[in-house]
Amino acid sequence: MNEYSTPINFIDLKAQQMLIRAELDLAIKKVLDHGQYIMGPEVAKFEGELREFVGAKYALSCANGTDALSIVLMAWNVGAGDAVFVPSFTYVASAEAPAQLGATPFFVDVCDDTFNIDAESFKQAIIDCKKLDLKPSVVILVDLFGQPADVDKITEIAHAEGIKVLVDGAQSFGAKSKGRCVGTMGDATTTSFFPAKPLGCYGDGGAIFTDDGDLAEIINSIRLHGKGSQKYDNIQVGLNSRLDTIQAAILLEKIKLFPKERELRNTVAKQYSDRLGSLCSIPVISPESTSIWAQYTLKFQNRDHMQAELRKVGIPTVVYYPIPLSMQFGYKHFPKVSTGTNVSESLATQVLSLPMHPYLENAPEIAAAVASIIEQ
Repeated sequence: MNEYSTPINFIDLKAQQMLIRAELDLAIKKVLDHGQYIMGPEVAKFEGELREFVGAKYALSCANGTDALSIVLMAWNVGAGDAVFVPSFTYVASAEAPAQLGATPFFVDVCDDTFNIDAESFKQAIIDCKKLDLKPSVVILVDLFGQPADVDKITEIAHAEGIKVLVDGAQSFGAKSKGRCVGTMGDATTTSFFPAKPLGCYGDGGAIFTDDGDLAEIINSIRLHGKGSQKYDNIQVGLNSRLDTIQAAILLEKIKLFPKERELRNTVAKQYSDRLGSLCSIPVISPESTSIWAQYTLKFQNRDHMQAELRKVGIPTVVYYPIPLSMQFGYKHFPKVSTGTNVSESLATQVLSLPMHPYLENAPEIAAAVASIIEQ
């Protein structure tokens, strides 16, 4: 039976909306009034806000986070014969983008503590891919659950082999590593504004960050159908991938809350960790990094039992992710590192994410419920 008078939401978008509903209504009304629904002034203004927030020279919005990955890969001319290294333990978009371009997603393992790409596995995968006569071209660093991967270590390995580094910051936008914001690391960074993300709109949206002016110019062209000097001058194959103006207007209001919400997310995470740190495997955050806590993910040997018991008392949980990409039907024919993806496969049977959002008031009670089940 549910022990809580008010249902607990895994992610609560309504609480945030209630705070800024009047501002959102006015922002949307302004778009309806001026009628520039595609690439209207709010889009350029939001891109300016992104540049300032992150500290990157260029921020280019697009239709969604998956397109953001694809656009960068297209700008780098990634295609058939190219190997793109992807962690096996992540969401499918990271492998989908290179696969759609005819490139070969090459699966590598992750670290058991941070859930992010394992440097030694990556090193071995480079050796393996050359044996398959594939060109090692790009590594996609996925900052899983909100913490940046060890970008410096991976970049050192990658650049020594002529491999470009693409940071997938869909879950980490707002986090930092060694004082640097996500969006300023790697050769390019992408993010997503899917509604459930720490900074999300009310539809789909994404963005790409880089300090490379030439790359930014190509990205801008690709997202606009390969546009050249004018609308009907198409200088390359591109995509129709634009952030619509209403979503930009919404994000302009929501980014004002983002610094405070970052603090609130860390408060929730601390409440969880303080109560559960001595009882189970809690998230490990590098002392050189911060997390935006897109998810708060624990590990349990008896994960299914824990999930079922929490459900009984009205606490929702989610498994991110139940099947490693290297084992999924649509992707298992792609190569993986010769040393295997054992950590990814193990994590898929153990991980369980607790409710996480800035306005969660029940974190101590949720942590107590988890503790009680453990201690039974």
